[in-house]
Amino acid sequence: MTNAIAALLASSWRFEVSGEQHVSRLRSAGERIIYAVWHGSLLPPLWHRRRQNITLLVSAHRDGTRLAGAARRWGYRIAFGSSTRGGSSGLRSVVRALSQGEEVAFTPDGPRGPARVAKPGAVAAAQLGEAFIVPIGAAAEPAWRASSWDTFTIPRPFSRVRLVYGEPFRVPRGSAGLEWGTAHLERTLSAAERKARCSG
Repeated sequence: MTNAIAALLASSWRFEVSGEQHVSRLRSAGERIIYAVWHGSLLPPLWHRRRQNITLLVSAHRDGTRLAGAARRWGYRIAFGSSTRGGSSGLRSVVRALSQGEEVAFTPDGPRGPARVAKPGAVAAAQLGEAFIVPIGAAAEPAWRASSWDTFTIPRPFSRVRLVYGEPFRVPRGSAGLEWGTAHLERTLSAAERKARCSG
């Protein structure tokens, strides 16, 4: 799908958003923000938050480079890395972005899964960058769903797209904080996604 077609498609979606006041509150307080969304649900939030000075962590894998091209055209800055390939450099890049006043976005189960199982990268970035994590759930009907590991979802033209911004949280320091934060992120992301699906 070309970027022009993707943008035309996305512009037809009808968004229903809840919980966005969490983001407004953090921004008003000058807090650092990390958005987290499951890989298969990435597309609607990516469109919704376009051109907002956000750095997206993208895998150096081939699929990631394709995503990076589309995300750049939607106004995102790109940091390459993942928990499996180039993770350390990716983590340094997003922590630096946070320190420069940018917001950051992660797909905690990317780049290759398993689906909806959180890896610690976003939580480590929140620790090092002293940022709040905002979990995002997304759902759309009708939608195309790929036969990939993440069942990547593409809402159809004029779909109703529901986004749920969950309660932001901070991550305590240390290894215990990292463990707690990763488990809490997985729980809150899954809860936000369930809420997005049930709100229809």
